Amino acid sequence: MFTPEVASWLADAVLVVHGLFIAWVVLGGAAVWRWPALAWLHVPAAAWGVWIEWSGRICPLTPLEWRLREAAGQAGLGGGFIEHYLTAAIYPEGLTREVQFALGAFVLALNLVLYGFVLRRALGRRG
Repeated sequence: MFTPEVASWLADAVLVVHGLFIAWVVLGGAAVWRWPALAWLHVPAAAWGVWIEWSGRICPLTPLEWRLREAAGQAGLGGGFIEHYLTAAIYPEGLTREVQFALGAFVLALNLVLYGFVLRRALGRRG
């Protein structure tokens, strides 16, 4: 379907998009603080992130990346900058159900606090 070079590039692109999505899920509430209209993009993303962690499922981007790596002839993860730095953050060793639940709880709590501040600020402007 793709040449190995294209498949490798696409796998790296999927990994970068995955990393950016995770950053958006975790930190997007801070962007909503500045630009409240972004809540329409952030709330569903954060809900998805919490659901993925709590359900123990795998984000669809993960198997997509793996299939692209196989198509590129790459046996496993590792090697370049993207694999070395982003893969460890997205697929950490020792990821257990308890750790996944804790990560989901952290994301939920962080965003509830941030949205609490956003709501408080919005209600303060009305009064």
